[in-house]
Amino acid sequence: IGKGIPGLEHLHIWISIPFCFAYTLALLGNCTLLFIIRADTALHEPMYLFLAMLAAIDLVLSSTTLPKMLAIFWFRDQEINFYACLVQMFFLHSFSIMESALLLAMAFDRYVAICRPLHYTTVLTGPLITKIGLAAVTRAVTLMTPLPFLLRRFHYCRGPVIAHCYCEHMAVVRLACGDTRFNNIYGIAVAMFIVVLDLLFVILSYIFILRAVLQLTSQEARYKAFGTCVSHIGAILSTYTPVVISSVMHRVARRAAPHVHILLAIFYLLFPPMVNPIIYGVKTKQIRGHVLSLFQRKDV
Repeated sequence: IGKGIPGLEHLHIWISIPFCFAYTLALLGNCTLLFIIRADTALHEPMYLFLAMLAAIDLVLSSTTLPKMLAIFWFRDQEINFYACLVQMFFLHSFSIMESALLLAMAFDRYVAICRPLHYTTVLTGPLITKIGLAAVTRAVTLMTPLPFLLRRFHYCRGPVIAHCYCEHMAVVRLACGDTRFNNIYGIAVAMFIVVLDLLFVILSYIFILRAVLQLTSQEARYKAFGTCVSHIGAILSTYTPVVISSVMHRVARRAAPHVHILLAIFYLLFPPMVNPIIYGVKTKQIRGHVLSLFQRKDV
């Protein structure tokens, strides 16, 4: 059973309004991005293909949790089958890892485009993009497949109620009896491995990009080169900032009410899928042009 937001049960209907609005925005924004990139062959370039993958991941991430969450808020449909809970947890964590990998791939794309512009088309070929996508899926699935099996072996004697809106690994582990140290260590190790490794390579890419941009003689060329990275930097900030805030809050405000941590966790889950299409829609000229032309057709 998913409890929703403990201590704020009486406000579930009101809390659901911004979450429903954010989910609607995420669905519309990411579906629009996928439609535009698929429809226009001029956008079948590495940068936009990675963006399409990111949009697909964001759609799955938000749709894995939000419909059930809204059912808890609106209809008090708090029950979830144990195996359905494990499936939700697997998809949630797997696609979070895939999102991190895609942001790293997009950093590599910007690095090649700015630091090795003459080799861009020969390096980032269709087969390489496919391999990067498959590598992102393989890494996530490999790291997350043990979790459901590790959780199945426990006896759950601390009651059937998860103090959360969705099945998150540590929320399920807290209900288990027996020695859960391996699960705790595995969860932290995977999180640290993904965030530290991916973020380290993203930062390294931008150090090389910054060095290459500063070596350009023309001020206009510098702005243009760095302008192509703004959307990606926005996507990185929208993904990693809530993660950092959430982890800091867990350590600094341990005595804070449980609903504070749960609301932060939902924010961390919903914010990137909602904001990424807006960032790319506003900052990318080709996508912005397509969106405006769609509205103009409706007006005509």
